[in-house]
Amino acid sequence: MVAIHTLWLPILLSAVIVFAASSVLHMVLPYHRSDYKKLPDEDKVVAALRSSGVTRGVHMFPYCSHKEMNSPEMKEKFKQGPVGMVTVFSAGMNMGKSLAQWFVYCLVVGIFTAYLTGRVLVPGTNYLAVFRVAGTVAFMAYGVGQLVNGIWMGQPWSVVTKHFLDGLVYSLLLAGTFGWLWPR
Repeated sequence: MVAIHTLWLPILLSAVIVFAASSVLHMVLPYHRSDYKKLPDEDKVVAALRSSGVTRGVHMFPYCSHKEMNSPEMKEKFKQGPVGMVTVFSAGMNMGKSLAQWFVYCLVVGIFTAYLTGRVLVPGTNYLAVFRVAGTVAFMAYGVGQLVNGIWMGQPWSVVTKHFLDGLVYSLLLAGTFGWLWPR
């Protein structure tokens, strides 16, 4: 067993490495550029949302309660479409806040990875064994969790697959860092 406080360096360094890799994947490489589409007649749609008083949150349309879902009126609305969800942010995108939250998330994944890996492995465990355990734990957070967006949030599977693969890259980087810096 390895005490979690002895793993502060792989926790911190893996968060920095994953943060940097995610910046490269999303800002330098072109494969995420097709993830989002422009609304048709965007100015009119945004003006309608603004004038309706829409607030921050996730909004589903057509909206219905569980009871109303099987009513003939709701079935017709769903049939006619469009059906969707819109996430509305507060006014002005705060990229600095989002990046800070992402870094904290990377730290949290590192902490949980350190905790679980430290419970099942001992000091001196070889690189590959540490890599396997740490990578599996991290992939559960970075990769597998992305599948929910395709199942329940309606994201196209092409986008979900890209984020799933990003999660694999992040997990491999974290696993490599943990394997490299594992206590001897």
